[in-house]
Amino acid sequence: MNITRLTKPIIKLAVILLMTVLLLPSCDTVFDIHPYDTRITGATNINQNNIATIEKTCAGRDTVRIAFISDSHQWYNDLGAIIDDINRRDSIDFVVHLGDITDFGSTQEYLWTRKKMERLNKPYVVMQGNHDCLGTGNEAYAKMYGNNDFSFVAGRIKIVCLNTNAIEYDYSEPIPDFDFMEREAIADTTVFDRTIVCMHAAPFSEQFNNNVVKPFNYYITQFPGLLFCMYGHGHHTEEHDFFGNGVIYYEVASASKREYRIFVITPKGYSNEVVRL
Repeated sequence: MNITRLTKPIIKLAVILLMTVLLLPSCDTVFDIHPYDTRITGATNINQNNIATIEKTCAGRDTVRIAFISDSHQWYNDLGAIIDDINRRDSIDFVVHLGDITDFGSTQEYLWTRKKMERLNKPYVVMQGNHDCLGTGNEAYAKMYGNNDFSFVAGRIKIVCLNTNAIEYDYSEPIPDFDFMEREAIADTTVFDRTIVCMHAAPFSEQFNNNVVKPFNYYITQFPGLLFCMYGHGHHTEEHDFFGNGVIYYEVASASKREYRIFVITPKGYSNEVVRL
């Protein structure tokens, strides 16, 4: 056997294989370069775009119906079942996801959840949960959804969405942001007279900066016509009067429970229903 004649083709084949391996990662359709690369393709600035629709369609209404879902994490099939049920209900005006749309804050998880949420036939907003802060999740969330403190008005009701994931920021930023809350309590008061405050982690949870629960309660109660507060994080359906002042905090179960809440706000007050699939 002529070893020399065999060696050259083997070396050539090895070089071709090496070049193929080196070149393949540049093709987006084959490999992700890194799970935290934050390359967001497709829809961005989703919250503000949908808020424009919500404010337009709810303007002048005296009754507003809102579906609240939370903590979908990796339970994409369960989230899909909830979305299907919401889509069957023509009366719902919009949807609020209270956060934890990912497990590890990876870009691909953001993309997978966005694909599910885009099946909704109602406008929606998505809050940031503590899991959504992991890795480069903050950057991915900002690109896909926008600011993690935001508000909008639907039928003279201001929906205030607060970032309360203090521990994920190592207490390096003012979370909750009292300046934001103070501004929102007095901004645009000619167009709203009632308020719903939403957050991912509630006071007294391990995520919340519990050194500031008393001032948080003070700022919450400054909002005109405060109706109630919404939160997720705990994965159960519960409700609490944390401060003994009549302000009810409603918890929404995780998507794995196949549960969500519908609130109907009328001029006379509100009612809520826990939907169990």
